Amino acid sequence: MRIRFTKMQGAGNDFVVLDETRGTLGLDAAQYRFLADRHFGVGADQILSVRPSPAPGIDFQYVIHNADGGEVEQCGNGARCFMRFVRERQLTVKDAVRVQTLSGVIEPRMGADGRVTVDMGAPVFDLARVPFDPAGLDPQPEGGWHTWHLALGTHAGSAIVAVAVLSMGNPHAVQIVADVDTAPVAAQGPLIEHHPRFPQRVNAGFMQVVDRTHLRLRVFERGAGETLACGTGACAAVVAGIRLGLLDTRVDVQTRGGLLTIEWAGDGAPVLMTGPAITVFEGDIEVPDPS
Repeated sequence: MRIRFTKMQGAGNDFVVLDETRGTLGLDAAQYRFLADRHFGVGADQILSVRPSPAPGIDFQYVIHNADGGEVEQCGNGARCFMRFVRERQLTVKDAVRVQTLSGVIEPRMGADGRVTVDMGAPVFDLARVPFDPAGLDPQPEGGWHTWHLALGTHAGSAIVAVAVLSMGNPHAVQIVADVDTAPVAAQGPLIEHHPRFPQRVNAGFMQVVDRTHLRLRVFERGAGETLACGTGACAAVVAGIRLGLLDTRVDVQTRGGLLTIEWAGDGAPVLMTGPAITVFEGDIEVPDPS
């Protein structure tokens, strides 16, 4: 099967975008893995599929597959690229669209400066909905909220990390570190991602608070490994920092791939994320037959 694709990136988080508005391609997990492969395919952190409206009042459906082929609920940097894609491909003339994702409806908006703002919806703190299993654990009060202490192993010397747990349409565990450059992302990221307390795995965030309006962030993403930026991870980090009393309501998040601006007014309010969305190139590729 030969398919047309667009390569895009948002703050270094890169995507293969597929136009499926005229019909789904019917790709399986192995084919998504092939597209994401940086040696044999196009190369991407996620594959984004643009599909037609599934219901009245909704402009598009947005389907996301990680580099490992698994479908996931949400991707913030991808949502900005989604908005730029549907505008550049003239699939819409609107400055803002309502998009159905696996976790709910989001509303990306194109700004006059070319950056895109996405209403990511309100964060979820209900542990059953994250999902996170707190059985036998005691929350550790911190600031105006709490963290959870997780052992990253079963032996006596296993590392214990304090994480703030929440969902931004996908699960996140955010820990505060002194310096993201020396944080043990490669060592701890997989252990947190696959921790048994998270039955659907989790995105592991490593957050360095610079001041009340600026933080640095690295994220080991579920199903993708460490990426240059993670939009929902930036949202989760800022929400956690605000609830822990460390951050103001508008924060610039410096990722390894670029700058994201996150705004959150507090409980019940949506999280707003603003950042770049860039088209890198377009092309055609022969995809192997389904496995």
